[in-house]
Amino acid sequence: MTALFVALLLIFTSGSGKVARASGAKGSRFVCTAVPAGTDLNCPVDTNNRVQSTSPQEEELRNTIIQLRETILLQKETIVSQQGTIKELNSKLARCEADARSRGNARRKNTMGDLPRDPAETVEQLGKTMQSLKDRLGNLEQQLRTNASGGPFPNELKDLLKRRLSDLEGQLLTRVAELEEEKSQLYNETAAHRQRTENTLKSLLERITELEKSNSAFKSPEDFKVSLPLRTNYLYGRIKKNLPEMYAFTVCMWLKSSASPGIGTPFSYGVPGQANEIVLIEWGNNPIELLVNDKVAQLPLSVSDGRWHHICITWTTRDGSWEAYQDGERLGTGENLAPWHPIKPGGVIILGQEQDIVGGRFDATQAFVGELSNFNMWDRVLRPIDISAMANCSTYMPGNVVPWVDANVEVFGGATKEALEICEDRLFDS
Repeated sequence: MTALFVALLLIFTSGSGKVARASGAKGSRFVCTAVPAGTDLNCPVDTNNRVQSTSPQEEELRNTIIQLRETILLQKETIVSQQGTIKELNSKLARCEADARSRGNARRKNTMGDLPRDPAETVEQLGKTMQSLKDRLGNLEQQLRTNASGGPFPNELKDLLKRRLSDLEGQLLTRVAELEEEKSQLYNETAAHRQRTENTLKSLLERITELEKSNSAFKSPEDFKVSLPLRTNYLYGRIKKNLPEMYAFTVCMWLKSSASPGIGTPFSYGVPGQANEIVLIEWGNNPIELLVNDKVAQLPLSVSDGRWHHICITWTTRDGSWEAYQDGERLGTGENLAPWHPIKPGGVIILGQEQDIVGGRFDATQAFVGELSNFNMWDRVLRPIDISAMANCSTYMPGNVVPWVDANVEVFGGATKEALEICEDRLFDS
């Protein structure tokens, strides 16, 4: 009880700077009055336990004490609240550190797997996050620096926040540096991959160019031959051009063969529903035959001596008239070969094989063995003077329906295309 009374008296003293003194005493003495238990200390009492009347000075002191109590409570609540905020920031910082460590481990395990889609965007986002944390910590420091009573900000808490902020800034800068490095690596790898792709494409292009040159290594597009050295059912050439409907035609070519018996089938044209629309064949011991719509005419030609020979066949639907030329000389004519039958369009021209179905089902016994060049076709009957000029190498006339050019002929099964200047080679054979 005495201690409480002394404390109260000290508070009064600190509040007003005045105390009651005993009257008539020589020196200053404090007057102490005992207060019974349960008595309200805010109200002074006399020796008979009666409440004394309060002066304005005492009322002011009492109000000051109340304000100090409220201030102390407010400070306590503020400090508790700020401590909770600090704990929350510490928790978030710990999670950030754990996340950074886990990403670092995952990146070491598989660098390419964790590369960000856009490192620049990630760097920018981290910068914004760091600035936001700086602002929040700055606000927190400002709030704690000036509390309700204007008291000072605790130095320990200030130092802790500064250290945390410095650590966080360092971690974010480290992460930014890592992302910049990953961005550089990703760019380098992308550039290297692009360079490898370009080199591969360049090599392919060069190879294609070489192949095109090797396939077109002829002085002119028509200076080549198709070689069919074996009697098989898989060596053949194919003309890429399609025939229109025709009421007459002329077919000319150069042939070289010594096969026996019979040279086989230099060419055949088949259409849906009729595999023997046009066929030139020498099979077994039979003479060379011309088939039109599966109708047959025997031709007085002989080309199996192993030398180059120029062959031309003409036909017209009018009366089914035909003519056969060898080396510029007309050796035979005839009529009634599929008269009034138009040649059907939409078929396939095969060099070296007779077709049992359109474009296929070849018979090895009917295959052409030898070399063939300058296969041309017209949709009209050529004049004898034109045929003679081509056979004598005094002129060259490409067919208006099927011209003999490299791009129009493809070979299969081991057949080859080789360079050939037919007239020079024929003169050499002669």
